[in-house]
Amino acid sequence: MTDVYLIRHGIAAERGTDENDDQRPLTTEGDRKTRQVATRLKQLELQFDQILTSPLIRARQTADILKAVGLSSKLEEFPALAPGGNIDDWMTWYKNWLPTGGKSLALVGHQPDLGNWAELLIWGQTKESLIVKKAGIIGITLSTTSLGNGQLFWLTPPKFLLTGR
Repeated sequence: MTDVYLIRHGIAAERGTDENDDQRPLTTEGDRKTRQVATRLKQLELQFDQILTSPLIRARQTADILKAVGLSSKLEEFPALAPGGNIDDWMTWYKNWLPTGGKSLALVGHQPDLGNWAELLIWGQTKESLIVKKAGIIGITLSTTSLGNGQLFWLTPPKFLLTGR
């Protein structure tokens, strides 16, 4: 069994502030809140065997924060986590990763894709009902490599994880 954590990037610069949407970074507030969430996850003793991230700047910055706080030592960019990415590409990667013995995996990406991926992992179809807030997390336990068999165990908006409040 593997626990997969789908984590949305933190608060980023508004659309249109960069010519290339892929280059929008986290805002100062987004960086601060993402660090608080990551610190809280560390306090809860979460540990990821690996972090995969969308190559877009805001997601990569979020993944770098997770790594810097000590939630994982392994970080890899994964193109399928970019907006519009195909979950089948990730499933192929996941099937090859399973023999490594990993038990916990973080995927850092974007909405609505993360919500849709969660629905596919749990129900085998998208309903466009699950929303992952910025710096929010959905946790799903996978016991097979088939879509539609995951078990939701965590759906947490960042406000419940922010420290210092």
